[in-house]
Amino acid sequence: MASKKPARSGALQHAYDRYVGDDPEQRAAYEQELLNAEIAALLYRLRTQASLSQRELAKRVGTTASVICRLEDADYEGHSLAMLRRIAAALDRRLEIRFVPARKQRLQRA
Repeated sequence: MASKKPARSGALQHAYDRYVGDDPEQRAAYEQELLNAEIAALLYRLRTQASLSQRELAKRVGTTASVICRLEDADYEGHSLAMLRRIAAALDRRLEIRFVPARKQRLQRA
């Protein structure tokens, strides 16, 4: 097992240890929620860097602004590869999917 690196804050590490800890189901849920938040933040960042409103991006993608709004919500769990590819194309980007080594505790990055 890799050496333990401190979390961004002691309080954050304490919360992770208390509510996630070594429970595999809690870890899986935590990882899924973190992934949802990362995707939402990335979509928001790409859209705003392109100086587009949700409505403008939706028009380019061929959907509605409410769909873009949902995709940018960290609680949304329905991201589809097809929709992410459409958004990437609308933003003149290429979507890449990578498989990286799993981490024991995601919070433990420096």
